[in-house]
Parts: sequence; C-alpha cells; structure tokens
Amino acid sequence: MANDIGSFFASEPDPSVAAESIRQHIHRFWDPRMRARIVEYFKETGGVELEGPVRAAIQRLAEETAAKA
Repeated sequence: MANDIGSFFASEPDPSVAAESIRQHIHRFWDPRMRARIVEYFKETGGVELEGPVRAAIQRLAEETAAKA
C-alpha cells in the first residue's frame, strides 16, 4: 500500500519533497497500528520492498517514532 501511495507522488521531481508528502499522508491517514507495523518492517528489513521516496518516508517515520520514545 505504501508503494501505491508513492506512485501517486512519482510525478514530483524532487525526491525529498515526494518523501515528505508520502510521510505526511501516512501520518495523517493511516491508523497508528498500521504506521507501527510499517516502521517495524523498516527496522527489521531496511525497507527492501519499499521504493525510493517511500523508503525515505518510512525512515523519517521511524526516526520520529524513535525520537518520541
């Protein structure tokens, strides 16, 4: 699902802006349990199945989660 969201933002020429847009979307619209699961997936696997800006977005979410802990 995260890669599908990333596809929506693929037209953004700046990958950093795309990653931030993806992060914001996931933060706003995903249930906290879903966010926790994808962050855990990222921590366990490095996000191997996540595409470029999506991986960067999830990394940012993981960093936010770690900072709040």
